[in-house]
Amino acid sequence: MTQYLAPTAPVAGPALGDLLGGQVIAVTGADQGYGRTVSAALAHAGASVVLIGDNSETLAVAASQLEHAGGHAIPIKADVGVPLDWLSAQTRILDIFGELHGIVHLADKRAHSEFTALSENEWMDLFNCNVKSSVAITQILRRRLPETWLTIIGPHLDERGLHVAPQRGAIRGLVEQAYTEDLRLNLLLPGRASSSEDKLDRPLASAVLALAAPGLGHLRGNVVEVPLPPVPKVRAEYR
Repeated sequence: MTQYLAPTAPVAGPALGDLLGGQVIAVTGADQGYGRTVSAALAHAGASVVLIGDNSETLAVAASQLEHAGGHAIPIKADVGVPLDWLSAQTRILDIFGELHGIVHLADKRAHSEFTALSENEWMDLFNCNVKSSVAITQILRRRLPETWLTIIGPHLDERGLHVAPQRGAIRGLVEQAYTEDLRLNLLLPGRASSSEDKLDRPLASAVLALAAPGLGHLRGNVVEVPLPPVPKVRAEYR
């Protein structure tokens, strides 16, 4: 079922302090785009955040920034498009914390070419990063951690081209049918690509926090479209 999320006002810091206290939450693609914004919101809400990505240096910087802001974060390098990499990362998380309450998976890699110019290699890269990774994480959760929730951030609604439809459709079908396996999966579809500004991207982070709340564990199989404020256009100055 597709739902539409109205824009929300920023939530005051003190109200979030213990919302996710005690939870261990992994975020993929955590060193860039929406991953950074979501990780910061989760840490601010009291969660221990595991930052997952394929660049150890940027992950370390992101983790250091969250720690400096008073959060708790650790970086783990892994390519989640490779199932064994994700399995290894999940095992490390369990070794460190003993539990993993939730995962926010960024499955929103965008194409750099129009549909008619999309090469086979680029299509397979999109498929691996967005669809294959989502299925693999779900499968591994079902086998090993069926109580762990998964929120997927899927292809942005402003992305056009026929290549987007099969990706979004596959992820949507996975989420909507996961209830048959008694899994807590939900899908968020941002209105646009990340602005890299926390203030502008906050509605998406708020949606992630809502789905992560312990009292909303009954929510599953939802596809939520998240409108976001437009990114201001920067006017070049000519002298």
